Amino acid sequence: MRGYDEITAFLGEWGPHQKLVFFVLSLSVFPNGFGGLSIVFVGDVPEHRCSIPRNLNLSEAWMNRTIPLEQERGKLQYSKCRRYRLDVIVNLSETFTEPDSFNMSEVEQEPCLNGWEYSKDQYISTIVSEWDLVCNNDWKMPFSMSIYFLGVLTGSLFSGMLSDGFGRKTVLFGTMAVQTGFNMLQVFSPNWEIFCLINFLIGFGQVSNYVAAYVLGSELLGRKSIRVTYSTLGVGISYACGYMFLPLVAYFIRSWWMLLFTLSLVGLLYIPLWWYIPESPCWLLLKGRVQEAKTILQHAAEKNGVTLPEMLFNDIELDDIKDKNVKSFTITRLVKNSNIRGITIINLIVWMILAVGYYGLSLNTPNLAGDDYLNCFFAGAIEIPANIAAWLLLRRLSHLSILATVLVMVGKLANTCAFAIIYAYTAELYPTVVRNTGVGVSLMASRLGSIISSYVFFLGVYYEFLPYILMGSLTVFSATLVLLLPETVNVALPDTIDQVQKMAGFKSVCCNRYYSKKNETAGENSMVVI
Repeated sequence: MRGYDEITAFLGEWGPHQKLVFFVLSLSVFPNGFGGLSIVFVGDVPEHRCSIPRNLNLSEAWMNRTIPLEQERGKLQYSKCRRYRLDVIVNLSETFTEPDSFNMSEVEQEPCLNGWEYSKDQYISTIVSEWDLVCNNDWKMPFSMSIYFLGVLTGSLFSGMLSDGFGRKTVLFGTMAVQTGFNMLQVFSPNWEIFCLINFLIGFGQVSNYVAAYVLGSELLGRKSIRVTYSTLGVGISYACGYMFLPLVAYFIRSWWMLLFTLSLVGLLYIPLWWYIPESPCWLLLKGRVQEAKTILQHAAEKNGVTLPEMLFNDIELDDIKDKNVKSFTITRLVKNSNIRGITIINLIVWMILAVGYYGLSLNTPNLAGDDYLNCFFAGAIEIPANIAAWLLLRRLSHLSILATVLVMVGKLANTCAFAIIYAYTAELYPTVVRNTGVGVSLMASRLGSIISSYVFFLGVYYEFLPYILMGSLTVFSATLVLLLPETVNVALPDTIDQVQKMAGFKSVCCNRYYSKKNETAGENSMVVI
């Protein structure tokens, strides 16, 4: 029984059809690079201090002493959340001409009852200055990001099942529309609560189109070498370019709502792609929609200048395809038996830990020394060599599990590299019938990590390097778990869950290599004896 790769081998590996699909699908990922990370600028916390009413008739000297000084990370700074009681300050100013004549430490303090004043040096406005997300409300800013990732988590779960049930292309463009539409709507948020609600919906659309684009490309491009190039160079570099696009736009637009609106306009440019991206023939065949698959393959053959075989499928293959037009496989199929259940559990843990490291580092760029915009740009730029490295390593080295073990042990470059690899690896672990669901559920687990990452750097309050120690320890743990996953080198993409059961685990691969070397040595010795 031929697999999908064999059936479509007549198209060739890298013709005009594959090149067009590669380019337009890679292009569709570009907005994802800035979608989730725009909060770096939209939600940045400007310098601020308590607002002091101007009608108190205080001299300039007394106005400058209304805010107490506090030690923060070894530096003496004006308090951001407290001020001296203004009624006491007014009374003292009537008695003492100069504030230096009185010991200010004896004056009682109070919270910022009149709100805050925010520095305009870097931003005209952010959501923090718009809705006073500071002091007792400082938890709301990271929560805004967590809500976004909660939407991503939900999208990871449901988009996979929808895509497996209703088609990759439909879900891809439907979720792109959701993402673009709600991005535009978000700029009109009247309060923080509505902003968070819309952020949830944007997260749902953002990841859903990413997963659909990834799986659609994996199935349309066929050959493993092209799939690897697509998942690393295509998707990865397009995402990185979107990431680098964010600080370039944010540098010139310092208002949070104008920045979001400008970024949302990019989504409108993708409407014409509907006529260039076909549905996956692989998915159509599994749904028993043979004629539609033939039409798409006929169009691809014409583009590549080849002839469609007179008998594309034999009778047995057609009967088998029609038998598969029965049902959409649900998420429970990912834990059907011990083998696929083990793969799923390890994938969930590894993806979650990778996300903690990736987003923990990415969201922390405003806290690094140097210019915020350059830091963000370099954080995106470094993903290009990371994806190129992933592509080269995937082409040159065969054992992905060992490769991922090494990569997750070093910094952000390797973290991005490991992410690029695990996308390709996960797609090869799951069969076609649940591939989109499997990748989606794995992404869902990664978004749990993303939600956690919003708070990881709060641990720096207790010890400056504690967040990095935690992320480093978790990645070492995930590297160990990767060793337990099966190897996929030189293995065709599985179509059914039964085929997954035949995949050898890491232990078997090691044994096979050992016995292979042993046999080679024995052969050489026998030749010497002869």
